[in-house]
Amino acid sequence: MATATEQPQRRLPHLRADAVRNRERIVAAARELLVEHGTELPLDEVARRAGVGNATLYRHFKNRGELMHHVVLTVTDHVTDHAEQALAAEEAGETTAFGALRSFVHAAADERIGALCPMLDPPFDEGHPEVPAASDRLTDAIAQLTDRARASGELRADVSVGELTVALSQLTRPLPGSDCPEFDRFVHRHLQVFLDGLMTPVHSQLPGEAATWEDLRRN
Repeated sequence: MATATEQPQRRLPHLRADAVRNRERIVAAARELLVEHGTELPLDEVARRAGVGNATLYRHFKNRGELMHHVVLTVTDHVTDHAEQALAAEEAGETTAFGALRSFVHAAADERIGALCPMLDPPFDEGHPEVPAASDRLTDAIAQLTDRARASGELRADVSVGELTVALSQLTRPLPGSDCPEFDRFVHRHLQVFLDGLMTPVHSQLPGEAATWEDLRRN
């Protein structure tokens, strides 16, 4: 299993401490706005929420695509770290296989995994050399979590990695066009209901076919 220390290092410019803080604030604000608005990322609002001027934003990121790309890769790395930590806890006997999956899901929600949706959108630059490695590391870690939970007999057999990813994205994003400022307080409650539905014994048969990660990327 890969560890967090083995992940590809993002190539960032050498920055002063205050510039690093500005960059981190920009990325954090953009992450929230990606969750709220998708790929139509309003850069003026990113700068406003980050507490910086537009000129500062453009010094760090030349356009919307570059900023979105960096946010998605950052979230991908953080979410994968959580998955690998959950796997390590299960290997150490600190939790069950399904307990590891459950802790990962809640940690991924706090990282705003909904911001990963642009990776499935055609305008996103999937040809960038960092994207395949980051995506593969994430999907491999989640696949290990689901495989172990399934092998333990705790996870229903008809649920795939792709479906887990879709559900996480959907359950951690506000409804389109809605103004729900307290949405976050419901997220973990709804995730818990979802996770309980993944456990055996199975009470119903799922219609259709399981969605894979390849299906999502292809469509």
